Amino acid sequence: MLRTSPVAARSYFAAAIVVIALVASTSASAQQTMAKWEAFDFAGKSIQPADLTGVSLENLKLIRGIVFGRHGRIFKDFEIKSYLTGQSWYKPKPEFKNSQLNHTERDNLDVIRDAEARKHTSVEPGDMRFYRTRLLTPRKLGQHTGGEWTVLAAEVEAIHGKRFDDIAWLQAYFDDRYWYKPVDKYDPRQLTEIERKNLNTIVAAHKKLRRVALSPGDMELFENKLLSERMLQGLSLHELRLLRNEIYARHGRIFRTGWLQQYFGNQPWYEPSEEFRDEQVSGSDKLNVELIVAYETKLHNQIGTKVIPASLLSGLFVEDVRQMRDEIYARHGKVFKEPWTQKYFASFDWYKPDPKFSESSLSEIEKRNIATITAYEKKAVTADSTIEG
Repeated sequence: MLRTSPVAARSYFAAAIVVIALVASTSASAQQTMAKWEAFDFAGKSIQPADLTGVSLENLKLIRGIVFGRHGRIFKDFEIKSYLTGQSWYKPKPEFKNSQLNHTERDNLDVIRDAEARKHTSVEPGDMRFYRTRLLTPRKLGQHTGGEWTVLAAEVEAIHGKRFDDIAWLQAYFDDRYWYKPVDKYDPRQLTEIERKNLNTIVAAHKKLRRVALSPGDMELFENKLLSERMLQGLSLHELRLLRNEIYARHGRIFRTGWLQQYFGNQPWYEPSEEFRDEQVSGSDKLNVELIVAYETKLHNQIGTKVIPASLLSGLFVEDVRQMRDEIYARHGKVFKEPWTQKYFASFDWYKPDPKFSESSLSEIEKRNIATITAYEKKAVTADSTIEG
C-alpha cells in the first residue's frame, strides 16, 4: 500500500485550498457582474464596448437574455431560460414581439452581440454582422450542422433585408431576429466586396463538406456544357428545382410561382424578359433540364420505395426534416392546414390535392420513413435555438 508523506499531504491540502478559493472568487466575481447588469437600465442607458471588457462569453449571453427578459421573452436556450426563471422580476410573456424593444435596447444588443462574436473561437449564426468588414478565414469557419451553414450564408444577405420565402423556416428564423428588416426589393449589389467573399467562402465550405459538385447559382458554368447524374448527387429536391429553373432564369424567364420569381429576382445576373418562351431553351440547356427533371422524379419515387437511413438526417434542423416528412404525404395528395406548406407543394406539377387523403394509402416503406423522420424530429435542434435574439 502506498503511503503519502506528511510534507506531500500538506502540499496537496494547500493546493486544494487554493483551487477552492479561486473557484469561490470566480463565482463571486461572476455574481457581482450579473448583479450589476440586472440593475442596468437597458432601455434608457447606452452600453459602450469598453463596459463589457473582461465579461465572459457565458455572462454576455445571459446579459443579452436580460435585455429580452425585461419584456418577458421566453427562450429555448437552456442556460438563458434557467437564468431568467430564477429572477424574481422575470414575467414570461408568450406574446412578446421584437417591436417592443426601443432604439436604445437595440443598440445595446448590437454592442453585446459584437462582444460575443469577438469571443467566439469560430463563427456562429448571428455573427455575420460582425464580419461585414472582416474577412472570414478557414480557421474561423469551424464545424457546423447543415442547417447552421444555411443560416450563416443567408445571414450575409439578410443583413441587407433579403427575404427567403422559398424556405419557410429560414424566413421565420430571420423574422425573429431583432435586427432584421426585410425589404420589398433586395439588391445584391449592396453587398460589399468583403461580404461577397465571405458568402462565397461559406458556400464553398458547405459544398465541400457535403461533397456535392453543384449548388444553386452554378449553372452559369454549364451554359454550353452537359451535366451528369453524378453531379446532382447529394442535392435536395429544393436545390434541384432551383438549378432546373435557373437555366430558364438565365434566359430571362418570368416565373408565375411567387417565391421562384423572388428568388431569381434577387440574383445580380437576372434580367427578366417578357419575350422569353420556354421553347427557346435548346441544346445543352434543354438536355440539362431534362436530366434534372429525370433525377428529381427518381428521388421523388425513392421516398416511397427505399428506406431512409437515420444517418441521412444527421445535422438537419427540425424544419428541414419536417419538409421531408410532408413531402411523403404530399405525394398522396394530403391537403395541409399550414398555408405556406400548402402553397409550396401546390407549386409542384406532380401535386394533386386529395381532400379524402388517409394514411392508409401510405406504403409500409413510407410509414417506416415517416417513423424515422418523426423520431429524429423529437431530438433535432430547431433553427430558432441556434442564437436567439
